[in-house]
This record gives sequence, structure tokens and C-alpha cells, in this order.
Amino acid sequence: MLPTITAFERSPDGGKGLARDTRVRWALEEVGQPYVVRLVSFHAMKEPAHLGLHPFGQIPTYEEGDLALFESGAIVLYIAERHAGLLPDDAHARARAITWMFAALNTVEPPILELVTAKILEGDKPWTAERLPLVADRVRQRLGQLSARLGDADWLDGTFSAGDLMMVSVLLRLRVSGILDEFPNLAAYVARGEARPAYKQAFAAQRRRLG
Repeated sequence: MLPTITAFERSPDGGKGLARDTRVRWALEEVGQPYVVRLVSFHAMKEPAHLGLHPFGQIPTYEEGDLALFESGAIVLYIAERHAGLLPDDAHARARAITWMFAALNTVEPPILELVTAKILEGDKPWTAERLPLVADRVRQRLGQLSARLGDADWLDGTFSAGDLMMVSVLLRLRVSGILDEFPNLAAYVARGEARPAYKQAFAAQRRRLG
């Protein structure tokens, strides 16, 4: 039985690959695991059937037999642990890769999402003009730290791993802001992720649903 993931029927990003199902698609493509996609409307996401899979009424979810998962990080970690290719064999390197997954979601992504919220959802609020530069500076602080750690390496810890997959996915949200371009090594890092055949396949797959 092929695993089934859920995705937006109408993605808010218009097919730019920023919805979190793209992360799961990318992981599945990296390990060569075929999968089925079930598209879910915004209305259906709040219905009992979907809430039974994702208690917060979001996407993606992952179903495989009797197993049902939610949260993109948990799903990618499950895929990486079950298939070869996304986590190193060495126990310490494996632990470091998982650490980078958590760092992407818990340390780097929150200020980026705050910036997106400030621009898109709160752009008309009276405090936005003062708040936006502060939020952008918090993003730059995190990127500066990440840039220093990456240096001139291709990937965060030797070879490409699930940690890089999650970090690139998070950093992609910054492209339209222009902030990523202030850190050339991070911009090149993201470009390397996008150049991977598995990412291209995942991106194309989420775009096809708009056709």
C-alpha cells in the first residue's frame, strides 16, 4: 500500500512550493518512495474526518496502513528513518542531522514566519511600520549565525541530509523578502537544494495540481 499525503486543494502560495506538503514530497522523492496525494479544501480541513488525522486542521498528513502522522518535521523524520538516503549511517552524524531538522523548525523558521505574518496578515496595522524592521533584524540575526556555521561548505554536516532538506525548505520562505540575498553562502546553499533532482520532482508535482 502506497503512503498517502494530504495537500491544499488550492494552495495559498499559488504553487511556489512553500506549503509544507512540498517538504514531505521532497523527502519521498529523495528516497524513491512512490506516494498518493489527496487534495483537501479549506472547508474539509476543518471537518471531523480531517481533524481525526490532524487535530489542528492543517496539512500535510501522512497515512500508511494503520499509521497516521501529522506535522511535516515528524513525517520527514519518519521517512528518513524508514528509508536510506536522508540520514547518515554513523550514529553521531545521524544525531547531528536530526538536530539540524529541529534547528530549522524551532530556531530558524519562527522569526521567518513572524516576518511573513507581519507583512501579509498585519500589513495594514498601525504598528507594522515600526515592528517590521525589528522582525527583519531578528531574521538577519539567525541567518548570520547560520551563515557563519555553514561557511563555504555545501551542506550543514558533510553530506546532504534531512537536516538540509528542512533547512532549505524553511529558507525558501525568505526569497521574496530579499533578505536571503544578503547572505551569499546561504543563497547558494538554497540553490543547491533546489537543484537536486528530487526537489525538482517534488516542486513539479505540487505545481501540477494547479494545472
